Amino acid sequence: MNSDLMIHAMAYGGMVRCVAAVTTNLVNEAVQRHNTSPTASAALGRALTAGLLLSTMLKDVERLTLIFDCTGPIKRITVDADAHGRVRGYVQNPSIDLPLNGNSKFDVGGIVGGGMLYVIREGGFYEMGVYKDAYRGSVPIVSGEIAEDIAYYLTQSEQIPSAVSLGVRLVPTKPAGFVVESAGGFLVQILPGADNDIAASLEETIRALPAITTLIRQGSGPRQIIRDALGQAQFTILEERPVRFACSCSYERAVKIISAIDPNELQSMLMEDGGAEMVCHYCNTAYQIPKETLAEILARENRAMVEIRQE
Repeated sequence: MNSDLMIHAMAYGGMVRCVAAVTTNLVNEAVQRHNTSPTASAALGRALTAGLLLSTMLKDVERLTLIFDCTGPIKRITVDADAHGRVRGYVQNPSIDLPLNGNSKFDVGGIVGGGMLYVIREGGFYEMGVYKDAYRGSVPIVSGEIAEDIAYYLTQSEQIPSAVSLGVRLVPTKPAGFVVESAGGFLVQILPGADNDIAASLEETIRALPAITTLIRQGSGPRQIIRDALGQAQFTILEERPVRFACSCSYERAVKIISAIDPNELQSMLMEDGGAEMVCHYCNTAYQIPKETLAEILARENRAMVEIRQE
Protein backbone atom coordinates (compact mmCIF):
# COMPACT_ATOMS: atom_id res chain seq x y z
CA MET A 1 0.00 0.00 0.00
CA ASN A 2 1.39 3.40 -1.00
CA SER A 3 2.37 5.89 1.67
CA ASP A 4 0.10 8.85 2.31
CA LEU A 5 1.34 12.08 0.79
CA MET A 6 0.56 15.81 0.75
CA ILE A 7 1.67 18.43 -1.78
CA HIS A 8 1.58 22.21 -1.38
CA ALA A 9 1.66 24.31 -4.57
CA MET A 10 1.11 27.83 -5.94
CA ALA A 11 -0.39 28.92 -9.26
CA TYR A 12 -1.34 32.05 -11.21
CA GLY A 13 1.84 33.87 -10.23
CA GLY A 14 1.34 33.27 -6.53
CA MET A 15 -2.29 34.37 -6.50
CA VAL A 16 -3.69 30.86 -5.89
CA ARG A 17 -2.62 28.43 -3.21
CA CYS A 18 -3.43 24.73 -3.49
CA VAL A 19 -2.86 21.77 -1.17
CA ALA A 20 -3.84 18.16 -1.90
CA ALA A 21 -3.42 15.05 0.21
CA VAL A 22 -4.07 11.33 0.01
CA THR A 23 -4.69 10.10 3.56
CA THR A 24 -6.07 6.58 3.09
CA ASN A 25 -3.63 4.78 5.38
CA LEU A 26 -3.70 7.23 8.27
CA VAL A 27 -7.49 7.46 8.25
CA ASN A 28 -7.72 3.66 8.21
CA GLU A 29 -5.37 3.51 11.21
CA ALA A 30 -7.41 6.12 13.09
CA VAL A 31 -10.78 4.42 12.59
CA GLN A 32 -9.33 1.03 13.53
CA ARG A 33 -7.74 2.45 16.68
CA HIS A 34 -10.97 4.12 17.78
CA ASN A 35 -13.35 1.42 16.50
CA THR A 36 -15.58 4.07 14.97
CA SER A 37 -18.87 3.35 13.22
CA PRO A 38 -19.02 3.92 9.44
CA THR A 39 -20.55 7.40 9.71
CA ALA A 40 -18.26 8.43 12.56
CA SER A 41 -15.32 7.10 10.52
CA ALA A 42 -16.26 9.34 7.62
CA ALA A 43 -16.49 12.36 9.94
CA LEU A 44 -13.19 11.63 11.69
CA GLY A 45 -11.38 10.91 8.42
CA ARG A 46 -12.56 14.17 6.84
CA ALA A 47 -11.52 16.14 9.92
CA LEU A 48 -8.07 14.50 10.06
CA THR A 49 -7.48 15.36 6.40
CA ALA A 50 -8.69 18.93 6.98
CA GLY A 51 -6.23 19.32 9.85
CA LEU A 52 -3.38 18.25 7.59
CA LEU A 53 -4.41 20.62 4.78
CA LEU A 54 -4.48 23.54 7.20
CA SER A 55 -1.19 22.48 8.81
CA THR A 56 0.68 23.67 5.71
CA MET A 57 0.16 27.21 7.05
CA LEU A 58 2.11 26.39 10.24
CA LYS A 59 5.67 27.31 11.09
CA ASP A 60 8.12 24.65 12.27
CA VAL A 61 7.21 24.46 15.96
CA GLU A 62 3.51 25.30 15.70
CA ARG A 63 0.52 23.03 16.16
CA LEU A 64 -3.06 23.31 14.92
CA THR A 65 -6.12 22.03 16.76
CA LEU A 66 -9.58 21.73 15.21
CA ILE A 67 -12.51 21.27 17.57
CA PHE A 68 -15.99 20.63 16.22
CA ASP A 69 -18.23 21.24 19.24
CA CYS A 70 -21.35 19.59 17.85
CA THR A 71 -25.03 19.65 18.69
CA GLY A 72 -25.41 16.32 16.85
CA PRO A 73 -24.96 12.91 18.49
CA ILE A 74 -21.23 12.64 17.75
CA LYS A 75 -20.84 15.47 20.31
CA ARG A 76 -17.25 16.50 19.51
CA ILE A 77 -14.49 15.91 16.98
CA THR A 78 -10.95 16.89 17.95
CA VAL A 79 -7.95 16.90 15.60
CA ASP A 80 -4.38 17.91 16.31
CA ALA A 81 -1.80 18.41 13.51
CA ASP A 82 1.76 19.72 13.41
CA ALA A 83 3.97 21.29 10.74
CA HIS A 84 5.64 17.97 9.87
CA GLY A 85 2.75 15.96 8.46
CA ARG A 86 1.73 14.30 11.72
CA VAL A 87 -1.90 14.23 12.77
CA ARG A 88 -4.03 12.60 15.45
CA GLY A 89 -7.67 12.86 16.48
CA TYR A 90 -10.77 11.31 17.99
CA VAL A 91 -14.53 11.67 18.28
CA GLN A 92 -16.44 11.79 21.53
CA ASN A 93 -19.08 9.26 20.51
CA PRO A 94 -17.36 6.77 18.18
CA SER A 95 -20.25 4.28 18.04
CA ILE A 96 -22.91 6.68 16.73
CA ASP A 97 -24.14 5.78 13.26
CA LEU A 98 -26.91 6.92 10.92
CA PRO A 99 -28.42 5.51 7.72
CA LEU A 100 -27.09 6.83 4.42
CA ASN A 101 -28.61 10.15 3.41
CA GLY A 102 -30.78 10.83 0.35
CA ASN A 103 -27.69 10.92 -1.88
CA SER A 104 -26.62 7.47 -0.66
CA LYS A 105 -23.69 9.02 1.20
CA PHE A 106 -22.68 8.97 4.85
CA ASP A 107 -24.84 11.36 6.83
CA VAL A 108 -21.94 13.21 8.41
CA GLY A 109 -24.03 16.37 8.60
CA GLY A 110 -26.60 14.44 10.60
CA ILE A 111 -24.23 13.20 13.29
CA VAL A 112 -22.41 16.54 13.51
CA GLY A 113 -25.47 18.81 13.45
CA GLY A 114 -24.80 22.42 14.36
CA GLY A 115 -22.57 23.98 16.98
CA MET A 116 -19.22 25.74 16.72
CA LEU A 117 -15.92 25.11 14.97
CA TYR A 118 -12.85 26.26 16.91
CA VAL A 119 -9.41 26.59 15.30
CA ILE A 120 -6.45 26.97 17.65
CA ARG A 121 -2.93 27.68 16.42
CA GLU A 122 -0.14 27.60 18.97
CA GLY A 123 3.54 26.83 19.17
CA GLY A 124 6.90 27.29 20.79
CA PHE A 125 9.78 25.49 22.45
CA TYR A 126 7.84 24.73 25.62
CA GLU A 127 10.65 22.79 27.26
CA MET A 128 12.79 25.97 26.99
CA GLY A 129 10.02 28.27 28.17
CA VAL A 130 9.84 30.00 24.78
CA TYR A 131 6.35 30.22 23.31
CA LYS A 132 3.79 32.64 21.99
CA ASP A 133 0.13 33.21 22.72
CA ALA A 134 -2.23 30.92 20.85
CA TYR A 135 -4.39 32.21 18.01
CA ARG A 136 -8.01 31.19 18.46
CA GLY A 137 -10.69 31.52 15.79
CA SER A 138 -14.26 30.29 15.74
CA VAL A 139 -17.27 30.17 13.44
CA PRO A 140 -20.67 28.47 13.59
CA ILE A 141 -20.89 25.03 12.02
CA VAL A 142 -22.88 25.72 8.85
CA SER A 143 -23.57 22.22 7.52
CA GLY A 144 -21.71 19.58 9.53
CA GLU A 145 -20.20 18.18 6.34
CA ILE A 146 -16.69 19.24 7.53
CA ALA A 147 -15.42 20.50 4.14
CA GLU A 148 -18.06 23.23 3.92
CA ASP A 149 -17.38 24.23 7.51
CA ILE A 150 -13.63 24.49 6.95
CA ALA A 151 -14.22 26.57 3.80
CA TYR A 152 -16.62 28.82 5.72
CA TYR A 153 -14.04 29.31 8.49
CA LEU A 154 -11.30 30.26 6.02
CA THR A 155 -13.58 32.65 4.15
CA GLN A 156 -15.07 34.29 7.24
CA SER A 157 -12.30 34.22 9.82
CA GLU A 158 -9.21 34.32 7.61
CA GLN A 159 -10.86 36.43 4.86
CA ILE A 160 -9.53 34.09 2.16
CA PRO A 161 -12.05 32.67 -0.36
CA SER A 162 -11.48 28.92 -0.27
CA ALA A 163 -12.74 25.73 -1.87
CA VAL A 164 -12.37 22.54 0.18
CA SER A 165 -13.06 18.95 -0.82
CA LEU A 166 -12.80 16.06 1.66
CA GLY A 167 -13.80 12.44 1.33
CA VAL A 168 -13.63 8.99 2.91
CA ARG A 169 -14.79 5.84 1.14
CA LEU A 170 -15.30 2.61 3.09
CA VAL A 171 -15.71 -0.92 1.76
CA PRO A 172 -17.13 -3.81 3.80
CA THR A 173 -15.02 -6.73 4.98
CA LYS A 174 -16.10 -10.06 6.42
CA PRO A 175 -17.63 -10.89 8.79
CA ALA A 176 -19.08 -7.46 9.61
CA GLY A 177 -16.29 -4.91 9.41
CA PHE A 178 -15.01 -2.38 6.92
CA VAL A 179 -11.78 -0.84 5.68
CA VAL A 180 -10.96 2.62 4.34
CA GLU A 181 -10.54 2.18 0.59
CA SER A 182 -9.69 5.80 -0.15
CA ALA A 183 -9.44 9.09 1.74
CA GLY A 184 -8.07 12.51 0.99
CA GLY A 185 -8.85 16.08 0.10
CA PHE A 186 -7.76 19.34 -1.42
CA LEU A 187 -7.82 23.02 -0.57
CA VAL A 188 -7.73 25.83 -3.13
CA GLN A 189 -7.41 29.43 -1.91
CA ILE A 190 -7.65 32.66 -3.90
CA LEU A 191 -5.28 35.14 -2.32
CA PRO A 192 -5.77 38.92 -2.18
CA GLY A 193 -5.09 40.63 -5.49
CA ALA A 194 -6.24 37.78 -7.71
CA ASP A 195 -8.25 38.66 -10.81
CA ASN A 196 -11.99 37.88 -10.75
CA ASP A 197 -11.56 35.80 -13.90
CA ILE A 198 -9.27 33.45 -11.98
CA ALA A 199 -11.94 32.84 -9.36
CA ALA A 200 -14.60 32.21 -12.00
CA SER A 201 -12.39 29.76 -13.89
CA LEU A 202 -11.45 27.81 -10.77
CA GLU A 203 -15.03 27.67 -9.57
CA GLU A 204 -16.14 26.14 -12.86
CA THR A 205 -13.29 23.62 -12.89
CA ILE A 206 -13.75 22.50 -9.29
CA ARG A 207 -17.52 22.19 -9.65
CA ALA A 208 -17.02 19.74 -12.55
CA LEU A 209 -14.63 17.47 -10.63
CA PRO A 210 -15.63 13.95 -9.54
CA ALA A 211 -15.63 13.16 -5.80
CA ILE A 212 -12.16 13.22 -4.27
CA THR A 213 -12.42 9.53 -3.37
CA THR A 214 -13.24 8.72 -7.00
CA LEU A 215 -10.08 10.51 -8.12
CA ILE A 216 -8.00 8.57 -5.59
CA ARG A 217 -9.59 5.24 -6.53
CA GLN A 218 -8.73 5.98 -10.16
CA GLY A 219 -5.09 6.29 -9.16
CA SER A 220 -4.67 10.03 -8.73
CA GLY A 221 -2.07 11.19 -6.23
CA PRO A 222 -1.81 14.70 -4.79
CA ARG A 223 0.01 16.05 -7.84
CA GLN A 224 -2.72 14.90 -10.24
CA ILE A 225 -5.45 16.12 -7.88
CA ILE A 226 -3.91 19.60 -7.93
CA ARG A 227 -3.70 19.45 -11.73
CA ASP A 228 -7.37 18.47 -11.94
CA ALA A 229 -8.45 21.18 -9.47
CA LEU A 230 -6.53 23.94 -11.27
CA GLY A 231 -7.55 22.95 -14.78
CA GLN A 232 -5.16 24.31 -17.40
CA ALA A 233 -3.21 26.49 -14.97
CA GLN A 234 0.49 25.80 -14.47
CA PHE A 235 1.61 25.38 -10.86
CA THR A 236 4.80 25.26 -8.86
CA ILE A 237 5.24 22.72 -6.09
CA LEU A 238 6.50 24.32 -2.89
CA GLU A 239 6.61 21.24 -0.71
CA GLU A 240 5.94 17.52 -0.82
CA ARG A 241 5.74 15.65 2.45
CA PRO A 242 4.60 12.24 3.74
CA VAL A 243 1.73 12.38 6.23
CA ARG A 244 0.82 9.92 8.96
CA PHE A 245 -1.22 9.29 12.07
CA ALA A 246 1.10 9.90 15.02
CA CYS A 247 0.54 10.56 18.71
CA SER A 248 2.89 12.14 21.24
CA CYS A 249 1.59 10.10 24.18
CA SER A 250 3.90 7.74 26.06
CA TYR A 251 4.12 5.64 29.20
CA GLU A 252 6.21 8.37 30.83
CA ARG A 253 3.53 10.98 30.14
CA ALA A 254 0.88 8.64 31.51
CA VAL A 255 2.87 8.30 34.76
CA LYS A 256 3.25 12.08 34.93
CA ILE A 257 -0.54 12.52 34.62
CA ILE A 258 -1.14 9.86 37.28
CA SER A 259 1.31 11.67 39.56
CA ALA A 260 -0.90 14.77 39.48
CA ILE A 261 -3.95 12.92 40.83
CA ASP A 262 -5.01 13.46 44.44
CA PRO A 263 -3.04 11.10 46.75
CA ASN A 264 -6.25 9.78 48.32
CA GLU A 265 -7.50 8.71 44.89
CA LEU A 266 -4.15 7.11 44.13
CA GLN A 267 -4.38 5.21 47.40
CA SER A 268 -7.81 3.90 46.39
CA MET A 269 -6.45 2.77 42.99
CA LEU A 270 -3.62 0.97 44.74
CA MET A 271 -5.81 -0.76 47.32
CA GLU A 272 -8.87 -1.55 45.20
CA ASP A 273 -7.47 -2.04 41.69
CA GLY A 274 -3.85 -2.95 42.31
CA GLY A 275 -2.76 -0.45 39.67
CA ALA A 276 -4.17 2.03 37.18
CA GLU A 277 -4.90 2.36 33.49
CA MET A 278 -4.52 5.51 31.43
CA VAL A 279 -6.08 5.67 27.95
CA CYS A 280 -5.01 8.34 25.46
CA HIS A 281 -8.03 10.07 23.89
CA TYR A 282 -6.15 10.81 20.69
CA CYS A 283 -4.90 7.32 19.79
CA ASN A 284 -6.77 5.02 22.20
CA THR A 285 -3.54 3.49 23.50
CA ALA A 286 -3.94 2.07 27.02
CA TYR A 287 -1.06 2.39 29.49
CA GLN A 288 -1.00 0.05 32.49
CA ILE A 289 0.53 1.62 35.60
CA PRO A 290 1.54 -1.22 37.97
CA LYS A 291 1.03 -1.12 41.72
CA GLU A 292 4.77 -0.73 42.30
CA THR A 293 4.80 2.53 40.37
CA LEU A 294 1.71 3.81 42.21
CA ALA A 295 3.37 2.97 45.52
CA GLU A 296 6.51 4.90 44.48
CA ILE A 297 4.39 7.94 43.52
CA LEU A 298 2.54 7.84 46.84
CA ALA A 299 5.79 7.49 48.80
CA ARG A 300 7.22 10.49 46.95
CA GLU A 301 4.08 12.53 47.73
CA ASN A 302 4.25 11.55 51.40
CA ARG A 303 7.92 12.58 51.62
CA ALA A 304 7.08 15.93 50.03
CA MET A 305 4.28 16.54 52.54
CA VAL A 306 6.62 15.78 55.45
CA GLU A 307 9.18 18.23 54.11
CA ILE A 308 6.53 20.92 53.77
CA ARG A 309 5.42 20.42 57.38
CA GLN A 310 9.00 20.65 58.62
CA GLU A 311 9.65 24.00 56.96
